[in-house]
Amino acid sequence: MKLFFRLMAFSTAWLLASAVMTAPKAIATSVADPMAKVVWHVDFADSRRLSAMLQNVNNMVTTYQNKLEDYDIRIVFLAGGIRFVTQDPLKGTPFVEDPEYKKRRPELIQRLKQLQEMHGVKLELCEITREALNLAKEKIIPGVMPVRSGVVRIAELQHQGFAYLKIE
Repeated sequence: MKLFFRLMAFSTAWLLASAVMTAPKAIATSVADPMAKVVWHVDFADSRRLSAMLQNVNNMVTTYQNKLEDYDIRIVFLAGGIRFVTQDPLKGTPFVEDPEYKKRRPELIQRLKQLQEMHGVKLELCEITREALNLAKEKIIPGVMPVRSGVVRIAELQHQGFAYLKIE
């Protein structure tokens, strides 16, 4: 029984010491980097989901701006998300435009461009997806930055402290 109480006391002391040792590092990290960093993952082809996501990104930007906070927001497009950064109908691919998206394309691309140009939101596209569809680089809307792998880019950004968000 004495051994049990000694183990419990040791475990409690160890947990408290661990909490004290890591707490200052967490506080120092948040103070050292006050910039809000967010990466949005777009691997879907549903234009209604994109529209909802763009509204969320806009709300986020407005909130940060109203609070006078710095931010770095990225949107990484891969797989089905490629349809949102090109005017090409992507015929013969799994992501061919449907009538709803064809009708909404100009508005959605305009909203993306506004976030990019007016609010500094960075748009990034997976080159693996683009190459798999044999889509020429020139067919991507201006200002979209290529990244070799969209999922690797998202992982890299998360490692750099970016919060990960994906609209469902």
